[in-house]
Amino acid sequence: MLTTSTTHEIAWDKLPDDFVLDDEPVDNINQPLLAAALTESLEIAGKLPENALTTTNYGICAKLNNKFVVKAPDWAYVPSIKSREEVKRSYTPRLQGDIPVIVMEFLSDTEGGEYSSKPTYPPGKWFFYEQILQVPNYAIFEPDNGILEVYQLDDSGQYKLQTADANNRHWIAQMQLFIGVWEGIRENRTGYWLRWWNENDELLLWGSELAIKERQRAEAQSQRAERLAQQLRAAGIEPEE
Repeated sequence: MLTTSTTHEIAWDKLPDDFVLDDEPVDNINQPLLAAALTESLEIAGKLPENALTTTNYGICAKLNNKFVVKAPDWAYVPSIKSREEVKRSYTPRLQGDIPVIVMEFLSDTEGGEYSSKPTYPPGKWFFYEQILQVPNYAIFEPDNGILEVYQLDDSGQYKLQTADANNRHWIAQMQLFIGVWEGIRENRTGYWLRWWNENDELLLWGSELAIKERQRAEAQSQRAERLAQQLRAAGIEPEE
């Protein structure tokens, strides 16, 4: 148990089986697509360890002053959990695994309180991520205009807005990856997406992009082989099949 002040007592207890979770649908049709795209590229690039957890609108909980608080970020990354069997319904950091290294919220027309620092019960999302969970990175993304804000905990334990680098990306040290905005098409959606880049400035690809890359490689190899065969025939040499 951790006490952050005289009024905020934090505990890491498993959510009771009879605790009623919100079952409201997501705010926007784009949110599941954005979340799935983030996880897919990590998995394909080998950046998603077997004991890691990515969540999409999935309850992350803690106890504040003896009351359960559950927030469901649009996407989150937990580097290590103890048992996947124990986190089917909700996830309690410290008790069941690591604190998430990043949580993300995708803004929509519905006001979701992503900037709410309300400390009283039920606390706002900002307060919960910053003061209760102490998640080191908090990203807020507006899919309609491609604006990405990345906040990181400073030495005082407060979120500070980070300035993007020359490529308009943000370094997430705990993942050894950059995150930034990419514009294009995926799953019949044309617009802005969040993408990962490694330390060598290489984009982590989706499965569809890898398939295109492999097809292009195979076509290029076939063209090289055909040119070589033509050169051999011109020299009077019949190439072997």
